[in-house]
Amino acid sequence: GGQAGPGRATMGNIGGNLPEGAPYQPWAADLVKKRMADNSKDNPDAHCLPLGIAQMNAHPFPRKIIQTPTELLLIYEGSGTTVREIYLDGRTLPTDPEPWYNGYSVGRWEGDTLVVETTGLVDDGWLDVRGSPITNSGKITERFRRVRYGYLELEETIDDPKVYTKP
Repeated sequence: GGQAGPGRATMGNIGGNLPEGAPYQPWAADLVKKRMADNSKDNPDAHCLPLGIAQMNAHPFPRKIIQTPTELLLIYEGSGTTVREIYLDGRTLPTDPEPWYNGYSVGRWEGDTLVVETTGLVDDGWLDVRGSPITNSGKITERFRRVRYGYLELEETIDDPKVYTKP
């Protein structure tokens, strides 16, 4: 078989491309070890619930991007169809949102890079197959850039001080 690309590596382990792995708080490291020992049986995907954003972004199944002047839709085909709405109309993130699996996303262009910020995620979300957690205090920043036709580069930053010692 072939080698897994960076996306497939991070789907299983968000810290897989970091020299020292994900910088878990001690309780989060223990939780991930437990989830791995349980063969990830509580992964939302195993219960027909939406995958975490990092899992969806790294999933090998197709996705479609539809952009209008005020909104961008990401349609993920992996594990059922999931649609994310990213508002491009200049609004700010909600201050006290009702938590949701995909949270609430706003985006802006910085040159040729689309920067998307997401907050309002459900507590105890899963970022990857191994069970790296995120809480409703977390923020995900994605930086999408089309390097060339057919190739999209994505950099994700997870910032959740309840779970990680650094972004």
